[in-house]
Amino acid sequence: MSIKDIAAAFRKSTEDFEKLVASIAPDQLDTKHPEGWSARQVIHHMADSEAQSYARIRRLIAEPEGTSIQGYDENAWGDSAVLGYATLPIDFSVKVFSSVRASSLVMIERLTEADLAKSGVHSESGIYTIEKWCRTYTAHPLDHIGQIEKALRGEN
Repeated sequence: MSIKDIAAAFRKSTEDFEKLVASIAPDQLDTKHPEGWSARQVIHHMADSEAQSYARIRRLIAEPEGTSIQGYDENAWGDSAVLGYATLPIDFSVKVFSSVRASSLVMIERLTEADLAKSGVHSESGIYTIEKWCRTYTAHPLDHIGQIEKALRGEN
């Protein structure tokens, strides 16, 4: 896949998630997916995940080969009353998601084909290349679109 194709796919997954979020009625935000999170919780998770990804891509680009990429316990974050996934309004999280994705897209568009092979070491999954980062964070919003749509339909 070319950098142009990667950027286009990343942009589209961002837009698809933003469109879905904009279509959710306020009274639907707390409808839970049978496997766990409500739309509200997913939106807060996406903001935090993108904030993590923002730092990761920059580390992979700027730091020496083999840099450390730290994982985090997303369920612990989701369960934290202070982080408020289940209760806080989504406005700031939507803005964080959109802003960070826009900034990361600029980085993707500036990559070269050779940059895709640069790697660090992820604390949970081992060798972590820029190409893997691109695949992971292009797919992530799409995975959660499916989760939110199922929750809103009341499906398993």
